[in-house]
Amino acid sequence: MLVVSYKKLWKLLIDRDMNKQDLQVLAKISPSSVAKLSKHQNVSMDVLLKICSALRVNVEDIMEFVSGEDKREEGTTK
Repeated sequence: MLVVSYKKLWKLLIDRDMNKQDLQVLAKISPSSVAKLSKHQNVSMDVLLKICSALRVNVEDIMEFVSGEDKREEGTTK
């Protein structure tokens, strides 16, 4: 089973010296969307587009699909 990972987004924020609140304000997304991203949960395409537009990146620069087993090894699934 494939699951979504936003590790690329968090690495990008670190590289740009930004935190999650900076992302929320810049991309004009809700705190609940940031929480979902933090938990590697699904978010709407609208949210992803806002993030990509705000950061001037493509969607593959902020997310990827990984196998469910990889996520369990990282301890990020329920």
